[in-house]
Amino acid sequence: MLSRLLYYLIIKPISLLPFWVIYRISDLVFVIIYFVVGYRKKVVFGNIQRSFPEKSPKEVKGIMFKFYRHFCDLILESIKGFSISSKEAQKRMGSEHVEIINNFGKQGKDVVLIGGHYGNWELFAIAVGPTINIKPIALFTPLLNKFFDKKVKASRSRFGLNLLPSNEVKVLMNKDNDGNKMVIFGSDQSPRKTQRAYWMTFLNQETGVQFGAEKFAVTHNCAVVYGHIYRLKRGHYKISYQAICDDASMMEYGEITKAHTRLLEAEIIKEPAYWLWSHKRWKHTRPEGEVLHD
Repeated sequence: MLSRLLYYLIIKPISLLPFWVIYRISDLVFVIIYFVVGYRKKVVFGNIQRSFPEKSPKEVKGIMFKFYRHFCDLILESIKGFSISSKEAQKRMGSEHVEIINNFGKQGKDVVLIGGHYGNWELFAIAVGPTINIKPIALFTPLLNKFFDKKVKASRSRFGLNLLPSNEVKVLMNKDNDGNKMVIFGSDQSPRKTQRAYWMTFLNQETGVQFGAEKFAVTHNCAVVYGHIYRLKRGHYKISYQAICDDASMMEYGEITKAHTRLLEAEIIKEPAYWLWSHKRWKHTRPEGEVLHD
């Protein structure tokens, strides 16, 4: 009951507001989260400081301040996503080099699209469907709250995105009559099982990188593409596609994982404020005996 009241009395009405009001609310939320609550400020500061050891505490705080401004925009933009139109979503999430995806589709290839929690990945999920010629599929972990799980899935899938648990995606990939697919992986969060991670240096720290995207791509002979999401200005983004390989099964072990991790790292170094620093990315250490790759 409480979930329904929160959705219908707060979230849904806010989502119907124009963007200029959405951003005034975001400004207020920023003051509360940053100055009053101090949400995960120790985590964020520590993550940035270890990633950029050459920066002074003042510079780290500057990145942190800018991150929280973006983080609050991301929250409100995600709420707006419950009501945004397809036209407005396309306007605010532009596309570049879409022909890379579409050409793989014309060749009859399935695609693994890899990206990070950078920019506005939620808006991309809403906007991607109408822009490509193959079926987009995103893996998801169901929310514990069944009401919000249903609402979030409905919001993200309104314009063509298919949301599936990983075990169902494996079944879908084996259906010959279901057309070509683009399976989307976010591979920059902390792995659940450190022994299955690919360990490498990322942002000056030993990091376990999720290996599932590479394993999936190799198993299904997929082409692999990286998705750069750029923030152009407040409320406006662009997804730019970059091919990593046209057949993952022909790549050396770890080559795909290293490639997409380095591409994300370069994005973060260039514009650090737009990555999800509040995530406890480095909560695991490399198990004894696990190789640290170059």
